[in-house]
Amino acid sequence: MRIFPSKPAFKRLCLVAGLMLFAGHAAAAESLQQAWDTALAVDRSLKAARENTAAAASLLEAAKSARLPNVVLEAGYTALDNTPGAKADFFGQSLQMPLGQKDSFAYKAMATLPLYTGGRIGRNIDAAAAGVDAAKLGEAADEENLKLRVAEAYVGVLRARRLLEVANSHVRSLESHERDVQNLLDEDLVAKNDLLSVHVALADARQRVLQVANAVDLAQAAYNRLLGRPLGQVVQLEELTPQNDTPALGGLTARALERRSELAALARQIGALHQQAAAVRGEDRPQVALSGGYNYQENRYQMYEGQWMVTLGVKWNVFDGGVVNHRASAIDRQAAALTEQREDLSSVIGLQVRQAWLDVAETRKRLAVTQSAIAQAEENLRVVRERYANGLSTNTEVLDAETMRVNSEANHAAALYDAALAGLRLKRAVGEL
Repeated sequence: MRIFPSKPAFKRLCLVAGLMLFAGHAAAAESLQQAWDTALAVDRSLKAARENTAAAASLLEAAKSARLPNVVLEAGYTALDNTPGAKADFFGQSLQMPLGQKDSFAYKAMATLPLYTGGRIGRNIDAAAAGVDAAKLGEAADEENLKLRVAEAYVGVLRARRLLEVANSHVRSLESHERDVQNLLDEDLVAKNDLLSVHVALADARQRVLQVANAVDLAQAAYNRLLGRPLGQVVQLEELTPQNDTPALGGLTARALERRSELAALARQIGALHQQAAAVRGEDRPQVALSGGYNYQENRYQMYEGQWMVTLGVKWNVFDGGVVNHRASAIDRQAAALTEQREDLSSVIGLQVRQAWLDVAETRKRLAVTQSAIAQAEENLRVVRERYANGLSTNTEVLDAETMRVNSEANHAAALYDAALAGLRLKRAVGEL
């Protein structure tokens, strides 16, 4: 049973992969900014956040509408089992007098305008406005989180493709060494065991190519999902270059505490809760309203069936057992809880900035080290192969040198994309992505 593809089949697989990469190169490469624009337009979680913002805006309009007159229309038809009447005794005689109709129709139109509510309406408007601001800031934070997820998927595709190139170069290098060993074996200059060792190493290298090719497909599918595309769509991406300049850590932390949308959103939510508490306390103050309208009651026994009316009313809840005060206190407690969460988030953000800043510094150092290691590993491989051809080194030394070369290439690719991603994560931590 054959586990790995045959050599001709493997070459055909590499040819197909090469043609796909060539076709991708022929199309315009997609930039990270273009990927962000696409994701921001199609992401459903972000659409949900925008709907929440629109809902908060509607609540604000509802709070403002409470200042406008309230107009009510009422109508009804009443049927009684007996005619309403009055009974009186005059000098020993009982008299009865009808007061209303047995069946009657009535309607009423009333308008009520609040004149003074103890600040309740104004506080509710301020609370709703703060809620809109908090929703917008939360939406901004969701946008930055989405951009970071897209950036991670973008870098994931680039990383997987670079590792596939490294894996393919490993196969090509071993195939070249295999030909050299075969030639030396044909001349009886090396043992057959050397060729068998190369075959095993080459099989492992081809297996690695298949694994990395699968990782490329998965990385590409994850990237396409975020952009609302078919998972199997082939994409070509522009390379990313790590930034070279990084401001001081203290300045970055200060900027993060000032710019992070999450902190600002919590501040608005805290303000909204304080306004809600003040609005609840306004219920304990006098409520003054002006109302007026027209009332019609069908009654042929009444002189005026229709009446216009104007009322200036005052309502004051003098004692309610502390219900209003406890409700307001509960809302203030919620605001205090959010205040503690905001302080904790400030500490977390400071840690995020520090970690991202250190990652940027670390990956830059790794880039320099791994870059020099590549040149040294390639030179080491060249020297060892020459020595092996002259009978001065063993096949194991050649394979070890090739392994070091591949590892140095892989380490450099990891450092390169870790550096690019660290810079993007630093921007997100500061709130500037």
